[in-house]
Amino acid sequence: MYQALYRKYRSQTFDEMVGQEVISTTLKQAVANNKISHAYLFSGPRGTGKTSAAKIFAKAMNCPNQVDGEPCNHCDICRDITNGSLEDVIEIDAASNNGVDEIRDIRDKSTYAPSRATYKVYIIDEVHMLSTGAFNALLKTLEEPTENVVFILATTELHKIPATILSRVQRFEFKAIKLVAIQNHLANILDKEGIVYETDALSLIARRAEGGMRDALSILDQALSLTRDNRVSLTIAEEITGSISLVALDNFVANVLAQKVSDALANLETIFDSGKSMSRFATDLLTYLRDLLIVQAGGENTHSSDLFSANLSVSQGKLFQMIDKVTTVLPEIKNGSQPKIYAEMLTIQLAEMSDTVSYELPDNITQEIAALKQEIKDLKQALIKVSNGLANNQTKVVKTKSQVKFKVDRVKILTIMEETVVDSQRSREYLDALKGAWNEILDSISAQDRALLLGSEPVLANSENAILAFDAAFNAEQAMKRTDLNAMFGNIMSKAAGFSPNILAVPRVDFNQLRTEFAQKLKAQKQEPEETPKKETEVPAQFSFLAEKMEILDD
Repeated sequence: MYQALYRKYRSQTFDEMVGQEVISTTLKQAVANNKISHAYLFSGPRGTGKTSAAKIFAKAMNCPNQVDGEPCNHCDICRDITNGSLEDVIEIDAASNNGVDEIRDIRDKSTYAPSRATYKVYIIDEVHMLSTGAFNALLKTLEEPTENVVFILATTELHKIPATILSRVQRFEFKAIKLVAIQNHLANILDKEGIVYETDALSLIARRAEGGMRDALSILDQALSLTRDNRVSLTIAEEITGSISLVALDNFVANVLAQKVSDALANLETIFDSGKSMSRFATDLLTYLRDLLIVQAGGENTHSSDLFSANLSVSQGKLFQMIDKVTTVLPEIKNGSQPKIYAEMLTIQLAEMSDTVSYELPDNITQEIAALKQEIKDLKQALIKVSNGLANNQTKVVKTKSQVKFKVDRVKILTIMEETVVDSQRSREYLDALKGAWNEILDSISAQDRALLLGSEPVLANSENAILAFDAAFNAEQAMKRTDLNAMFGNIMSKAAGFSPNILAVPRVDFNQLRTEFAQKLKAQKQEPEETPKKETEVPAQFSFLAEKMEILDD
């Protein structure tokens, strides 16, 4: 039975992993130095080697013949792990086993010692698919791990993993594999298979894989099934990927740059008649123009045709104009009901572009500038006359606007202030941890969220809340509405400081007012004199019947 290339040439050692040198070196040294942690999290795009790295790691930590952290791949344990038959290495797909019962079963069975291997390893793929209850069940196991049990979690969506899980694992982020690395790996495989190939074909396959080695090998498998003479040509690669021929793009761009509209339209018609979609045409054209720009800037040239070299003579300014135009029209071609018409319009617009942008200035420009200067001068004088009269009104308007604010949780803020008085050292530790992680928080969030937090300052904190004082009340209100910002904030604090507080935003004016009120209340409590108990006046027993009618006067 035929075995797919991505299975046949799956990495079996750390040195065979492609494009993840830092991760493979770190894991290899962990095995060599016997510093195996109880839980790991591998995250990154699909097809970048997460599951392969997990299996290699499981083999290396259990291999009795490992050398410098590398498994031997010849012993019974290595072979059984490779075949998936070793009972001490359990691989689970969380997409289909995402319930609480499955994780509880893992938790119960993890307490048993491994039968043959040194470590019992659980590889949970697509761990982000676990339910909330399943994550909570897994959390207990990660908090109190059994000796010689290792969990390796893999996911393509890191943002869906709870912060409580992230804080208990070692994280390794797999990167998208570079184009050159994918191309070289494909070439090595074809050399081993004894198959002839064209370099441009492998370059196109690597580009279509978008950083995933598994996708690249799957595309190569399809190309091999289409060829009859054991030769991977550029034509076959274009057919498999649905890409536009590089020759067709060379001719199209050459005619556009020469402003030969009819020839460019004829090239487009040929592309359309060959069954290519106009959406793919626009995308490939954008990539082609990008390649021209990169090569002009001194980047690597992956094209070998003479026409591409000739097209490099286009000015950089015109290239930018063409890229802007294609980018603008691309959504219309993808989503429109008549993509071919939009592509033809794009072709005509590109061909009619000139290298320079001309601006026509009116003849009376000097007189208009002088008139505008005079108007500006008159406006300045008018503003000076009315500035004093508007000052008071503006002050009132500003005061009115400043009164518009969102509701501040006074009770919670005052409670945290009371905690600072009761246990000032603990409160100071929380606040210092928050301030210490502040720059990391700002660097890790989006530009939009960073703009919100730049006008704020951490002022108080406890284990559950972080009070941020904002200069602008509007920014405080927006920060409280951003649930994604609050979740990211908690994740970063959990990783950096060991606790995961929620954002409690308050305008700085309100916070200062609350702090003043709290200080005055505290001062009043300290100065309030203690009530002296009233001395009861004793009435002799023989006159008790007169007690209600007697009035005692102090001397």
